Amino acid sequence: MIVYGKNVIREIIYNQREIYKLYLDNKFKDFKFLKFLESKQINYETVAKDKLNELTNNALHQGVVADVKPYEYIQIENIVDANKKQNLIILDEISDPHNLGAILRTAEAAGIDAIVVATRNQVSLNATVAKVSSGAIEHVPVIQAANLIDLIKYLKNNKFIIVGTAGDANLEYNDLPKTQSIAVILGSEGEGMRSQIKQACDLLVKIPMYGKINSLNVSVAGALIMYEMIKK
Repeated sequence: MIVYGKNVIREIIYNQREIYKLYLDNKFKDFKFLKFLESKQINYETVAKDKLNELTNNALHQGVVADVKPYEYIQIENIVDANKKQNLIILDEISDPHNLGAILRTAEAAGIDAIVVATRNQVSLNATVAKVSSGAIEHVPVIQAANLIDLIKYLKNNKFIIVGTAGDANLEYNDLPKTQSIAVILGSEGEGMRSQIKQACDLLVKIPMYGKINSLNVSVAGALIMYEMIKK
């Protein structure tokens, strides 16, 4: 799997993900980063920028590109602990890699226990997601669910409150439960939550809109909600 960007590569090295090949632009001048590679005894090959552009389809790679072991999904049974208060985010068909990357970055900063994604109509853990996450993808467990309804049932059986997000909700996002494990569902960028997912929720919340725009980008909405989730 090809990934790129200094922060992404740095976190890969810290997390000891296997690097098959690391390439640097032959004009790379970030001596601090070079010293970091040396301190970790990481080998690399210097190549022309055109080669890096080819590997990344002309992405903003910062002169650092690597071929690494692909990211793996985590089993939900390895995350959920009914004896602890936990916070999960469930993504219902998020297709934009920039949004997923931004959500992962905020989730890592807020200490969210895991992100759940669907198997269909959902962007994969790709290079763009890794870059936008600024390396957070290395630290946030991502669970893939073939059937979100079944996953929701599993969470309910493990003492989770399932919270959906909807513009027509009666409660606001600062009404989130503070003493129980919760899983908050964020719907797709264009359609929001699917109806069957909405019906499976224990309660619905909204982010109030005071201007002329009636919605927020899903990653922005997610950021507000995640920091509300961790309030005591």
